[in-house]
Amino acid sequence: MADNSKKSANHQKGDPNTTGHSWDGIEEFDNPMPRWWVWIFILCVIWSVGYWVAFPAWPGMNQATSGVLGYASRSDVAEEIAEFEARHDVLFAQILETEPGELVQNEDLHRFAVNAGASVFAAQCSQCHGAGGAGVQAGGFPNLLDDDWLWGGTTEDIVQTVTYGIRNEDYMDARYSEMPAFGRDELLSEEEIRQATHFVLSLSGSDHDAQLASAGAEVFDYNCSSCHGAGGEGDTFLGAPALNDQIWLYGGSEETVYETIYNSRFGVMPGFTDRLREAEIRAVAAYVHQLGGGE
Repeated sequence: MADNSKKSANHQKGDPNTTGHSWDGIEEFDNPMPRWWVWIFILCVIWSVGYWVAFPAWPGMNQATSGVLGYASRSDVAEEIAEFEARHDVLFAQILETEPGELVQNEDLHRFAVNAGASVFAAQCSQCHGAGGAGVQAGGFPNLLDDDWLWGGTTEDIVQTVTYGIRNEDYMDARYSEMPAFGRDELLSEEEIRQATHFVLSLSGSDHDAQLASAGAEVFDYNCSSCHGAGGEGDTFLGAPALNDQIWLYGGSEETVYETIYNSRFGVMPGFTDRLREAEIRAVAAYVHQLGGGE
C-alpha cells in the first residue's frame, strides 16, 4: 500500500511525494536528482581523489604533500624568473661594458637601465628620497627632481655617490665634508649668526632684514665663502650647497637657516657597493640622472 503521509490536500494525482516542508503554503516535491547530475557529481569526487594523489594538496606541519607528479606552481615561477634574469644578465653585462656617461647614447640599453634603476630605487632609495625622488626636506633628504646637485650631477658622480655614500663610517671613499657648528662651538656670536642668516637669505632673494644682511656680508666672507663661494654658488667638490637659489636641503625659513648655521648639519647616506651589483648601481644612477636632468 502506497505511503500517502507526505501528500497534502493540494496534492494531485500523479504528483510525487513532498518533502514535508511547507513555506507559506508552498510545498516542495521530493524529486530525485537528475541522473546526469548524479554522475557528474560522482566523477568530480573521483577526479578530486586523483588530484589529491597527483598534485600537492594536503597540508603538513612544515609543507604540503608534493604529490605523485611532483608539480608545484612555485617551480614554474622560479623558472620564469630565471629565464628573465638570464635575459637581463646580458643587458646588465652590456651596462658594465659601457661608460656611465655614454649609456645615454644607446637608446635601448639606456631605456633598460632606467627601468631597472627605477626598481632598484623603489626598493633601496625611496624610503629616504621619496617614491618619486622629491626628497624629504624635514629630514634633509635631497630632492632628486631638480638640477641642483650637492656632489655633482654627472652619471659618474652619481655612481660614486651611490657606491660609497656620504659621511658614513663604512667606506674610506665615502663623500665627506663637515660644516662647523658656528654657534654651538662658539665660533660666532648669536648676533653674527643672525647677520649671516639674513645675508644667506638675501642671496636667494628671500625676505630678509637689509641692515642685518649688510653686516652679515663680512661674516659670510670670512667664515662661509671658502666652501659656499663668494656669491653663494656652492662647491660640488666639497658637497657645499648653493645658497643663491630657492632650493633648500633643510628648509629656507629664517629659523631653519639660523639653526643650520648655529648647529650645522651632518647628513649621512649609506654606501651600496656591498648591497647592489655594480650594474645595478649604474642602472639606478642612470635613473636618478634622468629624473633631474643631470649634468
